[in-house]
Amino acid sequence: MNSPSAAVLDGTRLATSEPYYLPLADEVAEFEAAYAGRLPVLLKGPTGCGKTRFVEHMTWRLFGGADIDEHLVTVSCHEDLTGTDLVGRYLLKGDETLWQDGPLTRAVREGSICYLDEIVEARKDTTVLIHSLTDHRRVLPIDKTGELLRAHDDFLLVISYNPGYQSILKDLKTSTRQRFVSLTFDYPDETREAEIVAHESGVGADVAERLAVIGAKVRNLREHGFREGVSTRLLIYAGQLIRHHIEPRRAAQVAIVEAVSDDANVQEAVAGIVDVVWP
Repeated sequence: MNSPSAAVLDGTRLATSEPYYLPLADEVAEFEAAYAGRLPVLLKGPTGCGKTRFVEHMTWRLFGGADIDEHLVTVSCHEDLTGTDLVGRYLLKGDETLWQDGPLTRAVREGSICYLDEIVEARKDTTVLIHSLTDHRRVLPIDKTGELLRAHDDFLLVISYNPGYQSILKDLKTSTRQRFVSLTFDYPDETREAEIVAHESGVGADVAERLAVIGAKVRNLREHGFREGVSTRLLIYAGQLIRHHIEPRRAAQVAIVEAVSDDANVQEAVAGIVDVVWP
């Protein structure tokens, strides 16, 4: 277990510091094995449960504690993301037309881990271009330059999505899903979540435990139609507000109650949980 650093407590991290991650099962060993075989990895789980932090942590481990930003390329996918955005494009510079690699091409060429976060949010034609990187070929065709780029030995493709919260129109296609080793993530139990919240926000054990209780109870509302629950990230935000002298119930109100939903009935139910935890 790592001791809190000033960078972590202030909500930022130094690129060369180890990103804090508390393993919940065998995911660290499984990712290391996948990387050893250069097997592409799919991370599945709800928002704010630690998938991105896990990728940062594993990058730090696999590259010997080196600068994470030199070995991890992260792309937050969205509906306007095109294949050109990932692969690259020609740009005008003065009287010249120069090719500029996109983030995926840079990672393939330089041997970085490329993390495509929320892959199902990208356009369908965008996901097709990664297929040739996820089998024995490990190549990226760059149509505009005619280059068939072979992946650097250190390159690894990692994608993520939230299967529980996607509509059927945004599900991951079977032809894509079955190209990846799949690691499933979920929110931690109360004890571990309290440990994470305490470490990441800097609050004491009592406050962290109360926030973890709120998280667990709000997630139980899923049985009553509230699908999304509350992320560990939001619990950490509440803890950071409390550490900066915001009254606990008010911190929970702005970081949890008003953040999880705009539905007045849901907010009322979540506020009721906060009232029980902080009477």
